[in-house]
Amino acid sequence: MHFLKDRGFTHATPSDITPRGVYEQRRQLIKGLAGTALAGIAARDAIAQTSGPGKLPALPGAKSSVPGAMTMEKLTSYTDVTSYNNFYEYGTDKADPGRAAHMLKTRPWTVAVEGEVKKPKTFDIDELLKLSPMEERIYRLRCVEGWSMVIPWVGYSLAELIKRVEPTGNAKFVQFITLADKAQMPGVRSGVLDWPYSEGLRLDEAMHPLTLLGFGLYGEVMPNQNGAPVRLVVPWKYGFKSAKSIVKIRFVDKQPPTSWQTAAPQEYGFYSNVNPAVDHPRWSQATERRIGEAGGLFAKRKPTLPFNGYEAQVAPLYAGMDLKKNF
Repeated sequence: MHFLKDRGFTHATPSDITPRGVYEQRRQLIKGLAGTALAGIAARDAIAQTSGPGKLPALPGAKSSVPGAMTMEKLTSYTDVTSYNNFYEYGTDKADPGRAAHMLKTRPWTVAVEGEVKKPKTFDIDELLKLSPMEERIYRLRCVEGWSMVIPWVGYSLAELIKRVEPTGNAKFVQFITLADKAQMPGVRSGVLDWPYSEGLRLDEAMHPLTLLGFGLYGEVMPNQNGAPVRLVVPWKYGFKSAKSIVKIRFVDKQPPTSWQTAAPQEYGFYSNVNPAVDHPRWSQATERRIGEAGGLFAKRKPTLPFNGYEAQVAPLYAGMDLKKNF
């Protein structure tokens, strides 16, 4: 010890030694700061992941607390979401909406709510935007052709609008009618469907908290090709049930006609719940291809989930129904 002292080493006095408890607290603090930093990085990455490219006005929403509304699956890229679309008003090719939807004028825009309601009203789009706080919901979108996406939508439950117009006791179904303007929508000049596009839900389906009135995606306002300025998103049904560019919502006492059911009743039923056990007449619905994954058209297909993965939330709506007959 004298040798060490002679070489300049000085022993610490007891008062200089950090007590073990304090030392461990410091270690926990450092670990906590590191964890906070990592959490901050993760949060930053998550925000970046659900943010658009900044080409459209921002439309942020708080993370939804609705059960099932925030899947943790990898998001489909903004580019794929906005360039691979079914929107027959602009053409039947998946790239047509992205090329032509710039013609759509989303202001002024109104949505008429009518029929079996105590308080019918025509809402201006900006009034609808302020009707309820915006939420971000990460939903799967499964299309009948066999492809799927995972998209961060922005909007609020359709039920918020429904409660304000107060459906009467005669209201059993809700019909959604979309814009059909030949001047803005070249596809409307074709006879591929009877225009305007019409869709429908049973009232309890429309009131389900997962049924979204959507105004945006990726933290920005809805791109035209995705159904601006307001669309429906029903995550447990095939994508064509989610009407785009809505101009009228009608409450009715009988099941309303829908566009695809009218065009091909042997292929498209009214309910159109995602059901792997019910094949489309021209292809199987048992598997799906996630857009944007490596391999493209040759990417490994995923098993299709009943109700698109929302079985726990929505299966009670169909208790006792034959889901092969009511497809």
